[in-house]
Formats: sequence, structure tokens, C-alpha cells
Amino acid sequence: MRIGPYQLKNNLIVAPMAGVTDRPFRQLCKRMGAGMAVSEMVTSNSLLYGSAKTIRRANHEGEVAPISVQIAGSIPAMMAEAAAYNVDNGAQIIDINMGCPAKKICNVMAGSALLQDEPLVARILEAVVRSAADTPVTLKIRTGWDRSNRNALTILHIAQESGIQALAVHGRTRACGYSGEAEYETIAAVKAQARIPVIANGDITSPEKAKFVLESTGADAIMIGRAAQGRPWLFREIAHFLATGEKLPAPEVAEIHDVLLAHLDDLYRFYGDIGGVRMARKHIAWYTRGLADSASFRHAMNQLETTALQLDAVNDFFWRARGRDSRLVYLDTSALQREAA
Repeated sequence: MRIGPYQLKNNLIVAPMAGVTDRPFRQLCKRMGAGMAVSEMVTSNSLLYGSAKTIRRANHEGEVAPISVQIAGSIPAMMAEAAAYNVDNGAQIIDINMGCPAKKICNVMAGSALLQDEPLVARILEAVVRSAADTPVTLKIRTGWDRSNRNALTILHIAQESGIQALAVHGRTRACGYSGEAEYETIAAVKAQARIPVIANGDITSPEKAKFVLESTGADAIMIGRAAQGRPWLFREIAHFLATGEKLPAPEVAEIHDVLLAHLDDLYRFYGDIGGVRMARKHIAWYTRGLADSASFRHAMNQLETTALQLDAVNDFFWRARGRDSRLVYLDTSALQREAA
């Protein structure tokens, strides 16, 4: 798949997730087989450009290309300014968030709330594409505001006329949130009329599901979010299955331990000792789902306040796990979805 001048190594993309797709996680997923990873959303409010959070999110040092940064907001001029700011700070692709269903985003008429105002959608897209100049701009949406108002096809045509170079569609409406099951018929209809690459998103939790979604929608790529939390090797599993039709064995507990330790080291370096410990807690919880005694371990982990204590607890847990199980036994995918939601 190609976006502007960037030829991706495959058609597997990490979905933008607030508080998750920071630089350490994006880099890890790319090492594990993802062709691209989109950053967690960056505010379009210029008053926050100097905040520690925004500066950290604009830090792409050492990141493997292409670097895709998602921006969020509802005012065309501010979105254009945000695009220019992030391009100046290393973004190679700008992604526009019109898919987030969170109330705090939709209450300020950003994210998927924008799907209710098609003229505003057009003004935002045109302003961002113009501001980004030669940097390709992509868009992420949902199928519509609610099930009675699915307007993804209309948004596709607006996006194409505005110069958007790829469109990601989550197979739920804003009103659905993350409940129920994603539907792919709307994505297939969008792909049938698209002149730009279409990326399918929603409930892609396994290699078999990835193959089904690609075949049933005709999409050019798939975007994986919550299912990769604590399972970054999902990308290599999907890539292998799509290429060979064969499933890779589940990772051994020893490998999960090693991957987690490397991830923790990157988090500590990126956020510092205090921030790193806090950010690491949810990742540790995701990595340990499906292993014996993980519930009590996760509860105890949340009480630890230093990197040393956190690492000692992780090492102790995994050394005991190595003695019991050679491979991770996954929970059923519905349980994984409920935990990740």
C-alpha cells in the first residue's frame, strides 16, 4: 500500500489510540510487523503546544518512517495550524481524527461528532491539505453518526475532492461506541466507490479475522487497535497468515517476558521514572492476560511506585510463569475485547 510518496512494507496499520500509541508502542509494533503506526491524537489548540504532553507527542526521535501523526479539533484554521506545526516537528503523514467517539472529544464537536456537519468536514479537510502542502493527509472516520445516519460514502466523496490520500473507516457509528460488533458492509461500499486507498478498522482480533475483513471489504489495508494491546506480535502473526495461509504458534512465555522488558525500558526512558511507571501499569496488565494468577498480580502491580519494584515484580511473575507454561494461553477474543474497551 502506498500513501503519497511512502510505500508501506505491508498493509497492516496500528490504529491511533489515546494514551496507547505513543512512540515506544508505535516502534514496538513496527518491529513486530506493522507497516505503519498512527500516533495518538495531538490537540489543535495552539495554546497547548508548549505543554509537556504535546511536546512529548511531537517527539519522533529515531522513529521508523513513515511517521503518521493524528490531529484533532473542529476549527479549520486551528487544524491547519496543527498540521503545519507537526510537519515542522517531523510528521511525514498527517491524519485527521473524525472517528473518536469519546464524549469529551465529541462534546467540543471534534472526533466523530464532525460527521454530523458535512460542510464543516469539507472546510477542515481543505484547510489541512492546503496547510500540509506536500505532506500527505489521511482521514479516519466512522460509518456515520448513528445507524440511521450512515454517511461514510458522502464523507468519502468530500475527502477525495479535498485531496485526502487515504481513508480509514471504523465499522461502527459514533452512537455505537465500542459496543456490539463492527459491520463491514459500509466499508465495502466505500471501497467500491473510492479512488483512494481504503483502510478497514474494527474488531480485527486474529489472523483469520484479518483475512476475512480484507476479502469481504476489498480494503487496501486493515487497521488494528485494541487487539494489539499486550499483543504486538499480532502483526507478525497476521502477516505470516496472509502470506502463507498458516498460523504461527503462540509466543512462548519467555519471549513475552523479553518483549515486555524491552517495552518497559523504552517507556521509562521516554516518560521518566515516575511517568514511566504509571504508563507501564496498563501495558503490564495487557501482556499478562491469559496467564495463571495474573489477576492478583495486576492488582499488586498497581500499588508499586518505582521502576525497580515494578521490574522485580514483573521478573518474579514471569519466572514463575515460565515454570508452569511454555506458551501463552489466550483468553477468548470476546473477553479480550471487553477488557480492552
